[in-house]
Amino acid sequence: MPKTLKQYVVDAFTNEVFKGNPAAVCVLEQSLPDELMQKIAIENNLSETAFAVKKAPGLYGLRWFTPGGEVDLCGHATLGTSFVILSYYEPQLQEVQFETQSGVLTVVKRGDRFEMQFPAYDMKPVEVSDAMQEAIGSRPLEAWLARDLVCVLENEDDVIHANVDLNKIKALDGLLVHITAKGSQYDCVSRSYAPKLSVPEDPVCGSGHCHIIPVWQKKTGKTQFVALQASKRSGVLYCRLENDKVYMAGQVVPFSEATIQLGR
Repeated sequence: MPKTLKQYVVDAFTNEVFKGNPAAVCVLEQSLPDELMQKIAIENNLSETAFAVKKAPGLYGLRWFTPGGEVDLCGHATLGTSFVILSYYEPQLQEVQFETQSGVLTVVKRGDRFEMQFPAYDMKPVEVSDAMQEAIGSRPLEAWLARDLVCVLENEDDVIHANVDLNKIKALDGLLVHITAKGSQYDCVSRSYAPKLSVPEDPVCGSGHCHIIPVWQKKTGKTQFVALQASKRSGVLYCRLENDKVYMAGQVVPFSEATIQLGR
């Protein structure tokens, strides 16, 4: 096992540092023990730390860890990992593939954006409950469930100014809870909460939009969306839905480079 690791922190789904969603990225020659990856994620205390292991040119194994545990899909950390690999490790390439728990994910560099191909979740309508209203602070018009719960609110102000109860959010169905509404300047606005993963609010949630975009497609019939994640940091996602895939593009800016000390 190496005694040191190179780690990058990048801000995804933004063109400005201190906005978007920060992710830590480690590109490895060989995999690390799960316990160690979890400890690094806890020490970083970011919503995600990504570990990519090179298998061949342009092909990597990829895993994502939150402070609360490993997850099966993460958009912003995949975007950030793609930026790191295509900027610093294999800059001659325009595309990178990742083998993950959610299948093979492909990311293509298109100008100053990185476009990911993710699986779209099959969203099923569920009954709106008093528990949802109490957790979110306003009563949803609709609720949809797959891995995560998506609650559609009446207007974007209800999303932007939501004051949620995280303990009650934690008691709702779904791994994460997303609130969303039609936007005035964007096709949709949303916020994402993950207290079950020790992440109170995810600043910009890529995997969440694999839930949110299918809901809006069902509601509007549209297949292309410019989506605002209306967290305090904020971020913009350029999304399109084709068949059972969500294509999600965004920009990335680097924040820091560091060396992790694993031992003497």
